[in-house]
Amino acid sequence: MKKYKELNPSLRTIMTPGPVEVDPRVLRAMSFPILGQFDPEFTTLMNETMEMVRDVFQTNNQWSYPVDGTSRSGLEAVLVSIIQPGDKVLVPIYGRFGHLLVEISERCGADVVFIETEWGGVFDPDLVIDAIHKHKPDIVAMVHGETSTGQMQPLSAIGKACRELDILLVVDAVATIGGVPVETDAWMLDAVMGGTQKCISVPSGMAPITYNHRIEEKLLSRKRVERGLRDPERIDLAYDVNMIRSNYLDLSQIQDYWSAARLNHHTEATSMLYGLHEGLRILLEEGLEARFARHELNGKALVQGIKGMGLELFGNEDSKLPCVTCIAIPAGIDGEVVRSKLLHQFGIEIASSFGPLKGRIWRIGTMGFSCNQKNVLHTLGALEAVLIREGHALPAGEAVQAALDVYSLTSREEISC
Repeated sequence: MKKYKELNPSLRTIMTPGPVEVDPRVLRAMSFPILGQFDPEFTTLMNETMEMVRDVFQTNNQWSYPVDGTSRSGLEAVLVSIIQPGDKVLVPIYGRFGHLLVEISERCGADVVFIETEWGGVFDPDLVIDAIHKHKPDIVAMVHGETSTGQMQPLSAIGKACRELDILLVVDAVATIGGVPVETDAWMLDAVMGGTQKCISVPSGMAPITYNHRIEEKLLSRKRVERGLRDPERIDLAYDVNMIRSNYLDLSQIQDYWSAARLNHHTEATSMLYGLHEGLRILLEEGLEARFARHELNGKALVQGIKGMGLELFGNEDSKLPCVTCIAIPAGIDGEVVRSKLLHQFGIEIASSFGPLKGRIWRIGTMGFSCNQKNVLHTLGALEAVLIREGHALPAGEAVQAALDVYSLTSREEISC
């Protein structure tokens, strides 16, 4: 009989745009004993998690909770729950994950229209608003932070326009929640979907979401109680063409599970909820403003280090996503060889990209627990060393010094305050 080695993953410095390193306190929380899903201790944890999700999403929405599954499950849960066949959905695309919103919407039977801008920038909000007036969609679905291009879309004006026209605005904030401001209520966002494995810095496996009463009205209009939970006299109800097509991702049923009724839908992912609860607790203990400032600082230090090395950034710096830095791979350099050497010689993982940017850029994340001075300096020094070994001429030592200048300036400003 074949024998298998004890699990012993290598220690890595993870500087990708997700997943990222996880605080040991989160890993410890995930090792705690299992509670039953209706145990009062566990339902108390569920309620506290909802409260913390509201705080992080900066909202008063009653329905703020995690969907079990990776961040994509949150995207799909919202879209499959609100899109009825024939609904018109407008998707402004500025990277890979805009295309994902198109794909999911099409699978839900939507009449999808999209506008697209060149990867590496974002939309002038007025262009999106013009498209909204032109196409008159029922739903606008948009990405807040595009990890494929390192760009971040302004949303406030778009949210205001959608609200005035009674159009639902659904936002993918997987890359931004917990790292940069996501002002759900102030920006008039109807539903926002996040992920655990990026700036929240919890292992992949849950998708925190929030949605308002406008979304809830749509859910309730399509609600169908699960067959095994219905009154036996109503078990043969005719098929409803408007019913939500997914059982597992049916938010009208999942919200009953997260309500005081605790109507069973699925068995909650106990250990993942422990991890999310602890990750959110740590985030809020740090404070939203401090958390945002930390991501801004380390992203800025990384950028200055990359420039000090003589490398070029990819994309519009005015709309740069603070927690993802995209770098143009220098001519004559094999990007995958560099990534491999960073991983195997320095224990550092950075990312490549997708589609039209595959082989053209590297992407370095400064997210969550990975977002710290040690990791930034280590990554810059290692990248410089590997590029020199690969024959790329650069000003040796300048990258780390440029980053240190950023940290030094911030320290002096803090002292002066």
